[in-house]
Amino acid sequence: MSNIKLDEVVCRDSEESELSSWNEKVTSDEKVNRVYEILNGIHKQGQRSLGSITPDVENGTLTDRLFKGNKAAIADSFNLPFDRNEKHAYVFGRRSGPLISGTAYCISSCCMILLNKVVLSSYNFNAGISLMFYQNLISCVVVAILGLCRAVSVEKLNWKLIRVWLPVNIIFVGMLVSGMYSLKYINIAMVTILKNMTNILTAIGEYYVFRKHQNQKVWTAMFMMIISAVSGGITDLSFDAKGYTWQILNCIFTAAYSLTLRLVMDKAKQATKLGSLNNVSMVLLNNLLSLPFAIFLIFVLNEWEYVINADVIELPVFWVVATASGLLGLAISFTSMWFLHQTGPTTYSLVGSLNKVPISIAGLMLFKVPLSVPNMFSILFGLFAGIFFARAKMS
Repeated sequence: MSNIKLDEVVCRDSEESELSSWNEKVTSDEKVNRVYEILNGIHKQGQRSLGSITPDVENGTLTDRLFKGNKAAIADSFNLPFDRNEKHAYVFGRRSGPLISGTAYCISSCCMILLNKVVLSSYNFNAGISLMFYQNLISCVVVAILGLCRAVSVEKLNWKLIRVWLPVNIIFVGMLVSGMYSLKYINIAMVTILKNMTNILTAIGEYYVFRKHQNQKVWTAMFMMIISAVSGGITDLSFDAKGYTWQILNCIFTAAYSLTLRLVMDKAKQATKLGSLNNVSMVLLNNLLSLPFAIFLIFVLNEWEYVINADVIELPVFWVVATASGLLGLAISFTSMWFLHQTGPTTYSLVGSLNKVPISIAGLMLFKVPLSVPNMFSILFGLFAGIFFARAKMS
């Protein structure tokens, strides 16, 4: 993906340098002819360079989009007679892209958490590992189909890459399993607040592993997160020690996953043929490698006996909800990449923090969680601390 962006930058730079040299020296007809010549050259060059990077570009789809974008951009600069529909689509895409991608990301993440809560709590499904296995299997199948259709670019797996990625995947499985069980026993609002503790563990890990120092505002925000988590737990009317234990483990696994991912990423890229590993390949790698671990845990913990004897699996609605949650899990991966590409890390982080507000409110209302006034203030304070943390990281 980085190579494609580099090609696009090179194309834009070459366009600007070539066009600026004759902007005031030729007639409008000559401008049109020369622009077409330059764009055709860029188009052919893009097909050659991009074709060797991603399989889906062999059909010319991505190159055509870049080509159309370049035509529309230059048409704006030189008032050339390009198709109005093409220019309109280009401008509309630039303006509406962040809004559409951000909305898709927020909706998919909200629905994913709510559906998992429905499966685990409302249906009283006591097999979180089996649910994780089913969701990850759906993700693998969908990504494989998209890869075969060349809708996405997927890196071919090899044993060297798998060996490098195994530590990351083991932590990934622990993160998913602990997240499933914590969501089963704790209400969504408190899960959201307690997840803020992951930021603290990650910051401490970054200091000791990468020697990264945080500013005073970040440490203030993390202190606020600690206060909200402790006060929220004390005032939680539906307090469950088992659920809180799972959530603490989830925070540890999530922070470890983030740090380990940064440590092995360079080695993982070196283990690929192209020297890069895109996000879609990471999604497939994580979900595919998690399946053997999930099967092992299902048999070791005798979860398979519960699953085959559970009455809930005979309900078609249960399978619809479980399948939808799996598809939404994959949708989060794609919409987050889309939104991050449309905006940037700063906006992405801030929107992610703001998105906790509707998730918490929806969880409290839909599942009729018993609340006290102190607990409500603890939740609100924790949400504010999360937003303040995102803002502090920007400074």
